[in-house]
Amino acid sequence: MKPNTGQVRIIGGRWRNTRLPVIERDGLRPTSDRTRETLFNWLQPALPGARVLDLFAGSGALGLEALSRGAREALLVEREPALVTSLQQTVARLEGGDAAHIVRADAVAFLRAPLQGRFDMVFVDPPFAADLWQAVLPALPAWLAPGAWLYLETPLHCNIALDPQWAAHRTGSTRDTRYGLYRWQPPE
Repeated sequence: MKPNTGQVRIIGGRWRNTRLPVIERDGLRPTSDRTRETLFNWLQPALPGARVLDLFAGSGALGLEALSRGAREALLVEREPALVTSLQQTVARLEGGDAAHIVRADAVAFLRAPLQGRFDMVFVDPPFAADLWQAVLPALPAWLAPGAWLYLETPLHCNIALDPQWAAHRTGSTRDTRYGLYRWQPPE
């Protein structure tokens, strides 16, 4: 395992200020504190009891933040063995961490596997250079509960074509990224 090159913290909820290690890996850039704070302020009314899918979990910052703020369960999907080990160690030290389930898998292959239930929220923040949005987004509807939320993070100048059934709720940007929260609204 490569040494930790940094850490991020959980912003709010029962695990507030808990530090999460960030292992040096190509493409791993945890969502910034400011962006996560904005996202979870937007999501707060929908978090209690939610079932969350964190694809490309990395440090676990998104999925664990959701649990800290009241989500019932989070499934964190990560393919890198060192990151999976780090996630397992982090979850083991959190009181109530058993609500986090870690799956070592490629996110695209995972979405082709048999369903593991429906999710109220999905976080899609893949390594930018891998350009995986168009492989992941069409596979999501089968995994979604009615009215599910999607958080999507992309490079600033990347335009992702979303299915028209994803209604934009809120969007924002930083110096390097564009992010958005969308609500699934399939036809009746």
